[in-house]
Amino acid sequence: MTIQELEQSIALYGKDIYSFCLHLTGSRMLADELYQDTFLKATETAGRLRTDGNLKSYYLSVALRLWKNQRRKFAWRQRIAPVQEWSDKAAESAFGTDEDVLKTYLKKEKRQMVREAVSALDEKYRIPVLLYYMEGMSVAETASVMGIPKGTVKSRLNTARKRLESELEEYFDE
Repeated sequence: MTIQELEQSIALYGKDIYSFCLHLTGSRMLADELYQDTFLKATETAGRLRTDGNLKSYYLSVALRLWKNQRRKFAWRQRIAPVQEWSDKAAESAFGTDEDVLKTYLKKEKRQMVREAVSALDEKYRIPVLLYYMEGMSVAETASVMGIPKGTVKSRLNTARKRLESELEEYFDE
């Protein structure tokens, strides 16, 4: 893969990869760092990459692997010298009529509840949900990125759906 092809793939998949990094980390600052590290790693291996493969899947697996390594290192450091993680929440405002503001607020509120419920899932359930629903990957692609069998992905997605349904049932019961 040439540098020009790498630049094209970054332009093509960059938003999706950043969005995935943001959902993994839960923080813009950490997502920025993970995103940069992902494409830095891709740049280092650009000469060995084939353009006929699924590059988005490759970038997602690199981001996932880097994130797991960072979490493992953070956990190790926490045992030695505990430090609090950083988190940033952007404040959003809505403009328009009262009805528009209310609809916008309720929509944001529902999205936030879903995000929080997904974030509360164990890592082994959260990652397949993010890859399958957020990134629109197939079960086979999700299995490939995670390095697990397809049946395991299906099982984890099913378990995650049931947990999310029970968690959000009272909130979305209208």
